[in-house]
Amino acid sequence: MPQPSLLDRSLAAVWHPCTQMKHHEKLPLLPIVRAQGPWLIDEQGRRLLDGISSWWTNLFGHCNPRINRALCDQLETLDHVMLAGFTHEPVVELSERLSALTGNRLGHAFYASDGASATEIALKMSVHYWRNHGKPEKNGFVSLAGSYHGETAGALAVTDVAIFRDAYAPLVRQAATVASPDARLACTGESSADVARRAAAELEHWLRAHHAQTAALIVEPLVQGASGMVMYDPEYLRLARQLCTTYSVHLVADEIAVGCGRTGTFFAFEHAIAAPSDWPDFICLSKGISGGYLPLSLVLSSDEIYAAFYHDDPRRGFLHSHSYTGNPLACRAALATLDIFGEDDVLTANRLRAGWLSEGARVRWANHPRIANLRQQGMILAFDVVDAAPDFAQRFFTAALEAGVLLRPIGNTVYFMPPYVLDQALTEQMLAGADAALAVALG
Repeated sequence: MPQPSLLDRSLAAVWHPCTQMKHHEKLPLLPIVRAQGPWLIDEQGRRLLDGISSWWTNLFGHCNPRINRALCDQLETLDHVMLAGFTHEPVVELSERLSALTGNRLGHAFYASDGASATEIALKMSVHYWRNHGKPEKNGFVSLAGSYHGETAGALAVTDVAIFRDAYAPLVRQAATVASPDARLACTGESSADVARRAAAELEHWLRAHHAQTAALIVEPLVQGASGMVMYDPEYLRLARQLCTTYSVHLVADEIAVGCGRTGTFFAFEHAIAAPSDWPDFICLSKGISGGYLPLSLVLSSDEIYAAFYHDDPRRGFLHSHSYTGNPLACRAALATLDIFGEDDVLTANRLRAGWLSEGARVRWANHPRIANLRQQGMILAFDVVDAAPDFAQRFFTAALEAGVLLRPIGNTVYFMPPYVLDQALTEQMLAGADAALAVALG
């Protein structure tokens, strides 16, 4: 009797994320058996150029030799140890190096495994901070319209994407939302900075009325990913920082998707920093921090936040735990990732890569009659398809696979978040594949 295929076994046993499984009756899963550099390779040996870094995580290509060596070395010394009551070199060094990247402004790292957990940690820290300071009434949150911060119950409270939020509304204590500084909302004669100032004025109006009950504002700096790669001017971050300081509200920068060099600086919030006091109170990192190898997330916080929990009373300590907190293998992958950033001067090299991406997109789509809002922030490029059919995203995705490229539109928004290893020829190949897929999806 023939053995069932990997595809059949997966459909029978695996419940895939953010997926209506019935759709796979018509749209087969892709069994990937190997990966190398920017390529995913399926059972038939077909190579797919990974244009979205495998859900925005794989910064330096698959099976990167330097990260592989670091993990093999770590496997020979320490695989895992609980972080409650113990410590180890990889977690200490990673915390020190990330702190240094903030100018030691955010010097305390708390670890988990995924982005939603990092969101929840930051929110819980904020509320607990205010309670420890005798202000338990400051326990609400505010986020931007269209924001996405994860899909656990706490993270859904500050997520404003209807398909995720509405399904589990009975479980969620919904936060308030204020206007997004989405640059696409510019009126005639307005700049993106004008839109940012207009949105910040609404934030000020809201904080003036509700700051006494508000623990924190949470934002995705510069790019709101899951709502369609919404991009905005750093002026909003500068003003939000000032307003949060004025009204004694914490500022949480969710850099899960946009950190680790995506926007042109290591932390996206750096675009808004002119002085040490401009840093947010918390930064959440995940996805690319481990190079796409292992689940890892963390929250960086300031001395002031940390000091609020430092006490003889255990109830004043931060009450959150995770069995794999600070896993040595994941931390070692992250350290190898940081090594590559430094050794290869990645941020400088990415400016060249971003230029290839920009020029190739401009030539193809700047004057396309069905494309609007061609936009870019560092190594993220996106455009919107006008009058897209309801099944446009699925049609484009399927056509892109046929063209040898992995791209997954968000609704009518096509976006690119490639790994930081593409040369100019591969960048052109990715864009050409997208162009071919667009012709099919719009045909």
